[in-house]
Amino acid sequence: MPLVQESKKDMVERYRVHPKDTGSTEVQIALLSERINYLTEHYRSNRKDHSSQRGLLILVGRRKRLLEYLKRSNMDSYHQLIEKLGIRK
Repeated sequence: MPLVQESKKDMVERYRVHPKDTGSTEVQIALLSERINYLTEHYRSNRKDHSSQRGLLILVGRRKRLLEYLKRSNMDSYHQLIEKLGIRK
């Protein structure tokens, strides 16, 4: 099931930088990671759903670009975020 409003609010509260933050790089990466995890599970059970596979690849590319930007601009925040999300080793 795609992100519902309550789970999206929880994600924003968990990864926000300041109290009114809704669209910082950290929040965007966290939301993309949640959607990527959902689509990965969907694709495992629906191998022939090529449109979902394309959407998954687009989201992975977008997250990769945001992670590269965060790494360039704020290395400490980058390391904290990838540790919280568990996306790199």
